[in-house]
Amino acid sequence: MKITIILASYDSGHFHGGMGQGPDALISGGLVDALTMAGHEVTVEDIGKVGDNQEREIATGFAVCNAVSGEVRIARDRGRFPIVLAGNCLTSAGAVAGGAADAIVWADQHGDLNTPETSTYGFLDGMALSTVLGQCWHPMAAGIPGFKPIDPSRCVLVNARDLDPAEEKLLETLPVIRTECPGVAQATERLKAAGAERVHMHLDLDVHDPEELQANRYTTPGGPNPQQLRDAACAVALAIPVVGITISAYDPAFDAQADVPPLVGQLLNDLIATIEGR
Repeated sequence: MKITIILASYDSGHFHGGMGQGPDALISGGLVDALTMAGHEVTVEDIGKVGDNQEREIATGFAVCNAVSGEVRIARDRGRFPIVLAGNCLTSAGAVAGGAADAIVWADQHGDLNTPETSTYGFLDGMALSTVLGQCWHPMAAGIPGFKPIDPSRCVLVNARDLDPAEEKLLETLPVIRTECPGVAQATERLKAAGAERVHMHLDLDVHDPEELQANRYTTPGGPNPQQLRDAACAVALAIPVVGITISAYDPAFDAQADVPPLVGQLLNDLIATIEGR
């Protein structure tokens, strides 16, 4: 497969800070080599610095989305499969827009379903999925080229276990499909029944059980091990066309043994093989 890897090296408006170091660490950890050795043709595009260099979280976060949307669209136009490596989860709004996705699978230990009205911390990334589902930041999201909010009935939330009360309340009113990895087959059937045809797969690496794999500072007990996440992701890809993948939230400062990059390579190779084999 022809693959374009898109680097979006930002964390909360900071270029190459914290989880913004993750994209480069995955590349230097051998990701391109792993995909190339599996027979894929890989190019890497880096959005570099965006915005006005003032490191304002909201403005910069959406500037990143705008740049990623453009790179994903270029990849699609060239017949290439887009994989976004991002520091922040909000970046998936750009990947969804550029890929014209009509459904999303969101694997994350957090719900990312706060809004400016419900957030007690003001953390933009805690509103990432809400933004994708059209629940907040409407003018900013509308400015992302190609952005259309995903219908909540076409959203699968995988292994979210650290939710604020407001997020729990919102999930009581939205038809978001919640599952853990072992139940993903039933969740996928519900996604298909909702009319999903073009799925974007968002994989926040802190979805993993931190006892099995720690990708960043955020640790909540439970979650899948790497094999369980790979199996679940591949089950989705076998059932519904996946049009793009985002890997987010890897902070190499919390991975002293560099365990994460080879596991991401294995995850993506298994996923791409499944997508090709449909």
